[in-house]
Amino acid sequence: MKTRKTYSKEFKLDTIALVREQNYSIAEAARNLEVTPQILGRWIKEAENDDGHAFRGNGKLTPEQEEIRKLKAQIKRLEMEREILKKATVFFAKETK
Repeated sequence: MKTRKTYSKEFKLDTIALVREQNYSIAEAARNLEVTPQILGRWIKEAENDDGHAFRGNGKLTPEQEEIRKLKAQIKRLEMEREILKKATVFFAKETK
């Protein structure tokens, strides 16, 4: 079984710079750096589409993803609090009768 090769963010950005700034073709840059042209093309597309957040690494979220994660946690906590209050209301309603 082959292990998956990983590349650092700096390597990816330097590779993209070869194509963009030094006018290497994707095929030529990929061949020289021993990566496939498909991978290099994907890196270029990701760098163009991700507004500076490309190649964050494992577990690193964009600010939008981080906000969504926090909001989901807050929703879960508020729903639990609401359930507790519902049960307390039922409990105290029975007690006053």
